Amino acid sequence: MTNAAEPDYGLLDRAGISGNVFYPRPDHVPPPAGAIDLTLGVAPGVHLGARFYAGSRTDPTILYFHGNGEVASDHDDVAPFYAQIGVSLLVVEFRGYGTSSGSPSFAALVADARAVAGWCHAFLNEEGFTAARFVMGRSLGAHPALEIAARVPAHFDGLILESGAGNLRRFASRLGLDAQMAEDLVAAHERKIRSIALPLLMIHGERDELVPLSGAIETYDLISSNERELVIVANAGHNDLLWVGQRQYFAAIGAFVARHSL
Repeated sequence: MTNAAEPDYGLLDRAGISGNVFYPRPDHVPPPAGAIDLTLGVAPGVHLGARFYAGSRTDPTILYFHGNGEVASDHDDVAPFYAQIGVSLLVVEFRGYGTSSGSPSFAALVADARAVAGWCHAFLNEEGFTAARFVMGRSLGAHPALEIAARVPAHFDGLILESGAGNLRRFASRLGLDAQMAEDLVAAHERKIRSIALPLLMIHGERDELVPLSGAIETYDLISSNERELVIVANAGHNDLLWVGQRQYFAAIGAFVARHSL
């Protein structure tokens, strides 16, 4: 590793994680009424797409990283539920997904998050959205959310993880990395997660078949925040959690956001 303090996520890419993890799809569905599409540059010649479902300028905003195989427009039907709890939703896509350019990689997924955080604050400030801000990641989107919470948490008031976990051990073992390299990567990654002090809300399905509940609990236990809450939705899997536990899901997010927006 190049720096003992920083995980070298490029190891996963060089071991071939892209073919096993990422399922990008293009999408150019126009935004619904009240939403706008945005673009941000993250590297020379590379931009990410985003969609902003804006509420009142006095409402808190959630910066949201979607799950694998998903794109911003998939949230057109979900955003109204956030509006009902008084939250604006800013969904940012990964490289190669939706209207974004470039090709996905694990290193880029994590590294781009820092640029996204800075852009998010600049955009919201310019548009007059000065209320509380939260970062949220669903499934694969947990990784950029964790990166922001650990490395650039300033001006964010909380972290929300849904159907996600921060454990890299399964990835490393599946890719057959050298044992010592894998252990060094996992150790550095877990040190990063332990450094997170933002208030945490985790929502997970009891029967999640893709990201087992045990993995989410491991991540929950690693995070050092003094304010943590784990909400387990009974009988919910990975992709039906939102609908199986819709009332519980948005009640938890609404209460968390309200509590940490004071």
